[in-house]
Amino acid sequence: MYEGAVQALIDELGRLPGVGPKSAQRIAFYMLNAEAEEMQRLTDAISRVKTSVSFCRECGNVSETDLCAICRDESRDPSVICVVEESKDVVAIERTRSFAGRYHVLGGAINPLAGMGPEQLRIRELLTRLSDERITELILAMDPNLEGEATATYLSRMLVPLGIRLSRLASGLPVGGDLEYADEITLGRALEGRRIISEGVPQTNTAEQDFREQAQREREEAEHAAQAPAEPKKRWSGSMFDELDSSVASDSAVSDGAISAPEQQSSLDAALIEQALEDSAASGAGDSVEVAMETAADTGAETGAEIDKEEQIPVETAAAARIADYEQRLQQLAQEPLRTPKPHVPPRPESSYVNPWE
Repeated sequence: MYEGAVQALIDELGRLPGVGPKSAQRIAFYMLNAEAEEMQRLTDAISRVKTSVSFCRECGNVSETDLCAICRDESRDPSVICVVEESKDVVAIERTRSFAGRYHVLGGAINPLAGMGPEQLRIRELLTRLSDERITELILAMDPNLEGEATATYLSRMLVPLGIRLSRLASGLPVGGDLEYADEITLGRALEGRRIISEGVPQTNTAEQDFREQAQREREEAEHAAQAPAEPKKRWSGSMFDELDSSVASDSAVSDGAISAPEQQSSLDAALIEQALEDSAASGAGDSVEVAMETAADTGAETGAEIDKEEQIPVETAAAARIADYEQRLQQLAQEPLRTPKPHVPPRPESSYVNPWE
């Protein structure tokens, strides 16, 4: 459309990435109207970039020296390497200030349509860097597009046999975005790369731990039972049988010698003698004292004989008699009719009511 140098400048500017014909024409006329000194500074900057700027021999990032500033920084972690496609990706990650490791720039991504294969990338240099034993992890930070996925898949298949930890940047929803405007692939990646905030279920013990805890509890209960005194077991529960147990316990105590017959006899004799003395003092007869003494002795002898007879009665016989009496009382209660009170139920208004108790 234009002739000479103007059209040549527009054509060269149009070859730049992101610059279309309209933008190239607008930039070309801006250069024509700009001052000569400003255009000279632009020319010098372009010449210096081509003559003095090169790539770092270790990571492949742009640098004016043999090593870039990141590779020269000793405070960086040499055990983690972030693999990116272009040098501009390094600047993007550095702006986050969340990564303190080092980088490796591949110089592009696998794109057969553009003539970019694994041979044109700096993959051989990456394998050479992995000979350093300090490197323990590689982060694959490729673009989330078809070329970036192909490059990440190629590198992962190549590096997995080396035994180095590999990780990939998560893909998902951008901050400030809306779910309704996100595509299916982005939502799928967001669901796959979701972070767990809380499991929500407490950690349970294994079967072996449960068995050990149960065995420990049973052992402690057995030890506590062995140390505690043994309580007597009751054969029955109820007021009548409790009295029976108490009488049986007292009879067994007498039979075992807890309360001996001579002690009972001596206490009984002393009580009778005192009673006789009081009676004689009240009557005033002196001869009656001796009679009372003899009567008390005879009565004590008879009482001791009765005690001996009671001692001779076995405990099982007394218990059997009480049980028989209890069963007889139960039979009498079963034969008697139930005395259920007759409730007074008023009839329902305007309706006939039949009392079920009548």
